[in-house]
This record gives sequence, structure tokens and C-alpha cells, in this order.
Amino acid sequence: MAIVRDQAKVLRGLMAKLKKDQPATGDSFDPKAPEKKERAHTIAITSGKGGVGKSNIALNLAIALSEAGKSVCLFDANLGLGNIDLLCGLNGYWNLSHVMTGARSLNDIILDGPRGIKVIPGASGFTDLIDCPVTAQKEILNQLIEIAQKNEYLIIDTSTGLYQHTRQILESSDRVMVISTPEPTSIADAYSTIKTIGFNQDINLEVILNQALSAQQASKILERIQQTAKVLLKTSSTNSSYIPYDQNVSRAVIHRKPFMEYYANSPASKAIRQIASRIMNESKMFPNNSSFISQLWQKSKEKLSKAA
Repeated sequence: MAIVRDQAKVLRGLMAKLKKDQPATGDSFDPKAPEKKERAHTIAITSGKGGVGKSNIALNLAIALSEAGKSVCLFDANLGLGNIDLLCGLNGYWNLSHVMTGARSLNDIILDGPRGIKVIPGASGFTDLIDCPVTAQKEILNQLIEIAQKNEYLIIDTSTGLYQHTRQILESSDRVMVISTPEPTSIADAYSTIKTIGFNQDINLEVILNQALSAQQASKILERIQQTAKVLLKTSSTNSSYIPYDQNVSRAVIHRKPFMEYYANSPASKAIRQIASRIMNESKMFPNNSSFISQLWQKSKEKLSKAA
């Protein structure tokens, strides 16, 4: 018990120091590295509700890109419900919550994941990044810049639902994938998600239908979502794909293995590889327009200004 009390005392001290050093909300943020050096193409994966396979798709897409020779970092931004490390059988103790308190850096908590990917494990039961002191936010974002420079793709598994921090990530990313299943409630939540973020014309928005029972079913649902986006939301997703229902996916989850690794030639694995191949081709055609980290910081400042 003495050790636990000592750790808590250290964490309280770190947070007190951060609050003491916190600058005014209007203070500017100058990344340590020039924006032009940021390499990573940022892909945010989101959904309107849980249970649609969002985290599993994020993990296996990262593996597919890595298998194709790309350097990939998978960032579990499911603040409060991080589970990427569990899906791929990792057992790291340190996670994003320890970075937020200043007890560890991002480099300290990064795990070596399957097929060469890097994994930043998410926090569990902790306040989100934008509620941290400004000094802590700047330090974390500076650390993210260093990680972005080392990787060609940064895949962010966002929290389910349209919370403030999730919207900031989506609006700052190069590409946003909205995950749905054929269930009516999931489709309705996908509509809501697209409506919320679809007015930002700079976002490369697409819909992935997961667990489709057939190509015909997928085509019908995806066409309906596309038409709704065009008519009601005055926007459209640039791409849409589907991943077929595959029993091997749930089997892999039980064994805490990515299905791309456990069942490499399964229908779901083949679909993920096709999506990864398209992303790599499109990344060459549409290079990053601006820095993900700089945009994310700007949106955090906007929130702080409104709250002041």
C-alpha cells in the first residue's frame, strides 16, 4: 500500500506542476519540428455506436499497410475504453493516461505490435486530452510530431460517438472512415456521424460497411448512404467499401489475435488488403495538405478560448 500511496503522491505532484506552469489560453503553439517534415498520412476511424468492429478494422488495416512495406503507428484514442492492446495480445502496463500526467512520454508507452506496427495504448477511465493543462497538451502534441515523422501512416482509433475530442481528431485528419454494419440503428448512427463532419469539404470521407452478408446487400446500403449524403447533407463520401461477414473475425478476437494474422486468407482479410491498397494509391495522388498536429492544436485552442 505504501508503494501505491507514493505513486499517487508523485502523480499529484506532476499535475500540480503542470497547472502551475500553465500559460494563458491564448498562448501560441510552435511545434518543435517544421510542419513540412511531418510524414504521416493520418487516418481517423470512427463510428456512431459501439459494437461495429471499429477497433478491429483499425488494427487490421494498420497490419495490412505494414505488410505492404509501410511504417505504421496505431494510436488508440478510445479515451476511457482503450482496447487495441487487448485485441492484439499485448500486455503493456503504461498507457496514454500516464503520458497525460507526465509520468511517461509517448515513446515510453509505445508497444511493438504484430507485423511491425507500433501501438500507442489508450487510456482507461481517464480525462481526455483537451481537458489536460495547456502545458501538458503542448508536450503531448510535440511528442506526436516526432512519432509522425517516423511513420508513413498514423491510424487513429477514435472514441465511439461524436464527443468534442473525437470531432477535433476527425476534422484534423487527412482521411476519415465511418464504420457501420447492416443493422438499421448502426446505419442511422452513420448518417448522424456523416452529417456532423460532412460539411468540412477538406476531409476525405468514406464509409466502410462491416459484416455485410452479401455484395448485393452492401451495394444497396452503401448506395443509400451515398444518396442521403448528397441530397440532404450537400456532400458525399469519396469512397465506400465493405467487409464481408466472416466467422474467423470473432474467432481471432477470442484468441486475442488480429484476423489478418490469425486467418490471413479469410474473406475479411482480403477485403482489408483491398482497402489498404486503395489508400496507398490515393495517398500518392492526394498528399497531406497540412499538419495533423498543428490543426489539432488549433482546434484545442478554439475550445479553450470559448471556455475562457
